[in-house]
Amino acid sequence: MRVLILRPQPGADETAARARALGLDAVVAPLFEIQPLAWTAPDPAGFDAVLLTSAHAARCGGDGMTPFFELPCYAVGERTAAAAWEAGFTDVRPGPSDGGALIALAAGDGVRNALHPCGEQHFSLSHPGMSVMAIPVYSAAPVETMPAELDDILALLHSPRAAARFAALAGARLGEIRIAAISAQAAAAAGPGWASVDIAEAPRDSALLALAAKLCQRGG
Repeated sequence: MRVLILRPQPGADETAARARALGLDAVVAPLFEIQPLAWTAPDPAGFDAVLLTSAHAARCGGDGMTPFFELPCYAVGERTAAAAWEAGFTDVRPGPSDGGALIALAAGDGVRNALHPCGEQHFSLSHPGMSVMAIPVYSAAPVETMPAELDDILALLHSPRAAARFAALAGARLGEIRIAAISAQAAAAAGPGWASVDIAEAPRDSALLALAAKLCQRGG
């Protein structure tokens, strides 16, 4: 059984490399294309931290992000943290792989005003006593066609939005496809009717691939 990787690039190729290292046959077919957006950066003096919930925001922020590089940058997971370091942030603080837990971590450190560079489609972050300004710096444009290779395949769903989009594209073939979701939220967004649904033990790419390896070893 092959695994179908649907996340945007460059994450799709990164996941495919990890999958192949585990002996999995990976097929890459991103459901979204990441595109930078023009944005106007606010005055950095009004903020005491940056919240990054996506590596795409770090990569797509461009020159507008430069004035914020010396602020503490709270990043969801190691992958986003690595993208923040690469972008130029000098004080990167990796946090849990969950936006709600990340903002709680920042609040516990005394952050009161945070900038949240994000995608056009994003979850709002809020915490008592903290003001968060969300500014979209990238969009994820959906593809219009279903990946062709769907026979004997396990589709990996890295986000609720990807899950909903994949379900819409699958249509009448939905009952033929096995899916593995990175979280319960992603599985719920995929809806019912799949050949099988499994959920990773933790909302991380590594946990999703570990699940995929187990499912492929036993044939789903």
